[in-house]
Amino acid sequence: MKKINFLIALVWSFAGLAQQTPAPEQTEAITITGTTAHIGNGTIIENCSIVFENGKITAIGSSVTAKGKSIDASGKHIYPGFIAPGKSLGLVEVNAVRASNDQDELGDFIPHIRSLIAYNAESKVVESMRPNGVLLAQITPKGGRISGTSSIVQFDAWNWEDAAVKVDDGIHLNWPGTFRRGRWWLGEPRGYQPNKNYQKNIDAVKTFMANSLAYGKASAKEKNQAFGAMQGLFDGSQKLYIYAQGEKEILDGITTAKDAGVKNIVLVGGYHAYKITDFLKEHNIPVLVNFTHTLPNFEDDDYDFTFKLPKLLVDAGLLVGLQNASASNFQTRNLPFYAGQVVAQGLDKEKALQLISGNNAKILGIDADYGTLEVGKSATFFVSEGDALDMRTNILSHAFIDGRAISLETHQTKLWKRYMEKFEGK
Repeated sequence: MKKINFLIALVWSFAGLAQQTPAPEQTEAITITGTTAHIGNGTIIENCSIVFENGKITAIGSSVTAKGKSIDASGKHIYPGFIAPGKSLGLVEVNAVRASNDQDELGDFIPHIRSLIAYNAESKVVESMRPNGVLLAQITPKGGRISGTSSIVQFDAWNWEDAAVKVDDGIHLNWPGTFRRGRWWLGEPRGYQPNKNYQKNIDAVKTFMANSLAYGKASAKEKNQAFGAMQGLFDGSQKLYIYAQGEKEILDGITTAKDAGVKNIVLVGGYHAYKITDFLKEHNIPVLVNFTHTLPNFEDDDYDFTFKLPKLLVDAGLLVGLQNASASNFQTRNLPFYAGQVVAQGLDKEKALQLISGNNAKILGIDADYGTLEVGKSATFFVSEGDALDMRTNILSHAFIDGRAISLETHQTKLWKRYMEKFEGK
């Protein structure tokens, strides 16, 4: 009897923690009128109307004929849904609870580990992204040398199958560092120490890539899941995301991958990428910057270096997106405000918007459907009362994913309303 009561209590506890019920499919045309549209490609349309039906944008402009249900958004702003790359959203609910942490698996070279099948569409952390306009993300495993395979999802789904936007889009390689911090608990000096195993680490990556390439060209008698998962890198159907910060690490990582036959590469991090922009442009390497709200790594760096790094790379002519992987998952909701910080460093506001919309969509390979407000693309966008890059004015009134009007209610908004009523009543 005690076991039965325990199970009933457990079921009720999970029921109380469930995410908002996913929105139903769009059944009629909808027109949003009178808004300022931020397209996501650097342009703005004033007094804009946008028509969408069957989950797709069918018309947008200042002289569009309204169709179906009309929503007056006069004085408000409309933006494409923001995209968060390289995050383990939905893989971790509580970091300190091992049973809710699926972002890391055992092993150093595990490209066959697919993050998508562990994605929890009912995660409360995922739910909290939507009120700030973050509507899509690349769900990425962490840990090891090759962490696994990522997929891109939208944030209004019953399960991972419904959530999937692009399945197994890329593989993630954590490039070794030439220096590492001393492990004081083992008696090593504190601070940075040369990585004596740097070349050995590189050789291991080279060997694994060479074996993977050979495996794909041969008719293997026994199936090797790890080698098999790498084949998309060599035929161009997947991208390799190389996590590297230093100048030498970036050069070595990209050169090694190119020599191994990898077709498409994305640099993640790139703390010193501004020093080798010609090399990156030559090899057509986009950069996902992951440090904005943090202190500089070195004493001789400018105090505001991390804030202005995206602008330095944009000014150099690179395709740049914003990831902010250094922050915890729950901080991903602040992605638009990290972009706003770059505006304070002199980057044009619409270009800063591209860092988390159009540019991220291009880098992740989903720009045919997401990232900008254009005819034929998914009706995945939101309406804000003000500037979406400013935390004071980014107050959403409506949000849509593939044309579905999604709920903006979360655990946080419920608590806010609850305690606002408490204090207003006194």
